[in-house]
Amino acid sequence: MDKIKGFKGFNKNLQCTPAGKTFQFEIGQEYEHKGKVSACNSGFHFCEAPLDVFGYYAPADSRYCEVEGSGQTDGGGADSKVAVSKLKIGAEIGIPGLVRAQIEYVKSRCTTEHTDPEKATAGNYGAATAGDSGAATAGNYGAATAGYRGAATAGDSGAATAGDSGAATAGDSGAATAGDSGAATAGNYGAATAGDSGAATAGDSGAATAGDSGAATAGDSGAATAGNYGAATAGYRGAATAGDSGAATARGSVTVGKDGSGLVRGNGIKIRGGLGAVLVIVNEKAGSCDIAEWKTVVVDGEEIKADTWYRLKDGEVVEADDAQE
Repeated sequence: MDKIKGFKGFNKNLQCTPAGKTFQFEIGQEYEHKGKVSACNSGFHFCEAPLDVFGYYAPADSRYCEVEGSGQTDGGGADSKVAVSKLKIGAEIGIPGLVRAQIEYVKSRCTTEHTDPEKATAGNYGAATAGDSGAATAGNYGAATAGYRGAATAGDSGAATAGDSGAATAGDSGAATAGDSGAATAGNYGAATAGDSGAATAGDSGAATAGDSGAATAGDSGAATAGNYGAATAGYRGAATAGDSGAATARGSVTVGKDGSGLVRGNGIKIRGGLGAVLVIVNEKAGSCDIAEWKTVVVDGEEIKADTWYRLKDGEVVEADDAQE
């Protein structure tokens, strides 16, 4: 039968665990399942809609590849998930690749046969709205809204909103919002917000926020916030915050919750964490990125207090003033 193109998520080791058993994949290899193929039960699984993979592998600690399935097939569930007997692993594309693929996926399924072809497209200062699986595009200062699995794109200073499993993209100083398992991207000075298991990315001086198990990334001087089990990353002089069991990395200030992991590196830096968190502080030499000193501590509630700012001075971890930068 015809080959089916799609997208597959994996853990950080390029593995998945069908029926609780670990299966190791390799990029460029082809695999075959012997026996019955049943969606959610047996065979190799992937999704035809790119962002549907977030529902199975949250972006905080996962990898994503293009795949091609053939042989026996089974699908028809609540989303675009399909099971096949033969699966070829293609290129690894990551979250940016998934977002681009989602936009193309939605556009390829749009039609103007029964609608005004300009209804979902607006110019500068305009408003464009599309339904589920639709694509909405607005120019600078415009507002674009798309429903479930939709793709919304707005220009500079615009607002783009997409529903669950959708992709929202806004330019500089814009606001992009996507629901659970969605991907939100905003440019410099923009604000990107995604729900649980979503991916939020903002440029320099931007703010990126993702829910539980989500991934938030902000550029220099930006703020990245992720919920429990999430991953937050911010650039130079940025602030990264992750909830319980989350991971945060920045070159400014870092906050992690209970049992989290945080790393801060640079000059004039500080870090804090909840009880049981592991904190890594790396001071750099003035005028370079070379390491001057570093230390790792665990928040035990006694020697290292919970939810208290710390910095590294002369090889020792000391409390930092809340206002220190």
